[in-house]
Amino acid sequence: MKEYLEIFAQATTGYGNWLWSQITLKDGLWGNYFYFLIAISLVFLVLEWVKPWRAGQAKFRRDFWLDAFYMFFNFFIFSLIIFAGLSEVAVTFFTKALASIGIENVVAIEVSQWPTWVQIAVLFVVKDFVEWWVHRLLHTVPWLWEFHKVHHSVKEMGFAAHLRFHWMESVVYKSITYLPLAMIGFGIDDFFIAHMIAITIGHWNHANFNLNLGPFKYIFNNPNMHMWHHAYHIPEGHKYGVNFGLSLSIWDYIFGTASIPHSGRDIKLGFEGDQSFPKDFMHQVVHGLKPKQKK
Repeated sequence: MKEYLEIFAQATTGYGNWLWSQITLKDGLWGNYFYFLIAISLVFLVLEWVKPWRAGQAKFRRDFWLDAFYMFFNFFIFSLIIFAGLSEVAVTFFTKALASIGIENVVAIEVSQWPTWVQIAVLFVVKDFVEWWVHRLLHTVPWLWEFHKVHHSVKEMGFAAHLRFHWMESVVYKSITYLPLAMIGFGIDDFFIAHMIAITIGHWNHANFNLNLGPFKYIFNNPNMHMWHHAYHIPEGHKYGVNFGLSLSIWDYIFGTASIPHSGRDIKLGFEGDQSFPKDFMHQVVHGLKPKQKK
């Protein structure tokens, strides 16, 4: 136990030092998640103001500041409080468990000799595919859906809604995607670039800004498609929802979960019973943790 407490403390301290170096630009701008998140958010804020998809929506829409706080909480504060340390403890425990049965290295595909752009493309596609399945789990498993309701409590869409989600989703996504990604040897730069692309697409999917992708809509997720994922009235024939793609829409077309009945620009958002769902951060952040009382 002492060993794991030390690992937790070291990882938390290390993350805190890393975050401070990000904020102070100690290591420069390349690989800087903190300022990239701010910069890309400002870009989409301006796009929403200059060319809004829903012209009648306020510049600072309903819950904008709540969602802005969620961006920093889910990306940085949560990791600083507990997740960085907890993740390192879990990885150490998992590695030791594998070593005890003779598995010293989980890397199954060595990609370091591949061209950089190929490595990034493979990482991006594999990560998005695994996360697509995780996203479906969040909708189909009742106790996971309770956490995911936080994200679907958005009533007016904007780029910042992208990162309004329950902290438990980070635990679920990272736990499930760890092994498949660990089996492919990528460098930190590959993860940064792939993550930047995913964040940009994710911001756009939720933004009050749209572009006509033409045939590329069958490959990349987009606002019109993702609005239907947040629809209050789920398209007929899809019990658990539609359009689960994060960055890529192709998985929904392949597995039959794509649905765009018409323009989703002005549809009602949310879920049945959301009028009684917590509206503030403190109550949302603990939602789903208590067992539901039987009626």
